[in-house]
Amino acid sequence: MSNSEPPDLAGIALSLRVVYSGFSLDAELSIAASGVTALFGTSGSGKTTCLRLLAGLERGRGTLHAFGECWQDDQRGLFIPTHQRAVGYVFQEASLFPHLNVRENLHYARVRKRPAGRAPSFDSVVALLGIEPLLRRTTDRLSGGERQRVAIARALLSAPRLLLMDEPLSALDEARKAELFPYLERLRRELSIPIVYVSHSLDEVARLADRLVLLDNGRVTAAGSPSELLSRLDLPFASGEQSGVVIETQVALHDDIDGLTRLDFEGGALWLSRLSLPVGSRARVRVLARDVSLAMNHPGPSSILNVLSGYVTALSDEGPSRVNVRLVVGTANTPLLACITRRSRDALGLAPGSAIHAQVKSVALT
Repeated sequence: MSNSEPPDLAGIALSLRVVYSGFSLDAELSIAASGVTALFGTSGSGKTTCLRLLAGLERGRGTLHAFGECWQDDQRGLFIPTHQRAVGYVFQEASLFPHLNVRENLHYARVRKRPAGRAPSFDSVVALLGIEPLLRRTTDRLSGGERQRVAIARALLSAPRLLLMDEPLSALDEARKAELFPYLERLRRELSIPIVYVSHSLDEVARLADRLVLLDNGRVTAAGSPSELLSRLDLPFASGEQSGVVIETQVALHDDIDGLTRLDFEGGALWLSRLSLPVGSRARVRVLARDVSLAMNHPGPSSILNVLSGYVTALSDEGPSRVNVRLVVGTANTPLLACITRRSRDALGLAPGSAIHAQVKSVALT
């Protein structure tokens, strides 16, 4: 690594460049100063290795700058150890101390925090993660989701400047994942520190990420906003049953008679089942490609409430019979994906530039 000078960190919290010989990881990685940056990829792509390098739990070769400080520079023989990096780490397993109850586990983090660190208040963290009823419990009386909430609280009380989360939902069943997700979304909205979130679940990163980094064989192959990357047909996100896009919307109105909510986005609107969010709230919507059908003419009266006009921008074959279609809709050209058969593509004569009407059969709020 020839450049040992700190990178320009304006608006950036972390900049990582390492070669990790044991894994052959060679990546340049930038993390925004706030929000959730998700590292996504298949098993063995280097996601957890990147986290461990950021935390100082592993040592590669190269440079690492964070918050205007140099944490690693091999040319200068500099390496800041883990306990001096002010990093909070949430592992796949909660790893709570079994001989301490919940309150005592949290107190341990407070007394072990970095002296110069500014931890949030105990009460604010407890409220953020909804663990006040758990404080007197021993750790063996916690569910998997409760254990992870306590582990996150413990990490926050250590006064981190950066929170690292290594597949925190992977050890949980679907019910426990559903239990924990609202708290992860609250972290995303309310924390002022950057979060690096590792996952190989497309659903998780679509719901949580502000910025998405795709890793493959130890290299960064793409980085950008979820709305940008998830709609690209040249990336693996566009393949499989979970392919789709995310749309940032605002709650426009509630129809209490029919039990519906209208969500507005730039240049369009979507109806879905009644939400509990107040009017004016921001809401992230995920639209799966399998839930979008296409028509050349406006379908007229239909049981499908959401019909969005736009045009095709790209097509790609997926397997022997299916085709992925990227289109943009509304006056702001919001991207959507649709998965259709080759026969439907040929029957409609679809090509880049074709005017089209997208019918969204169902919308999953994320």
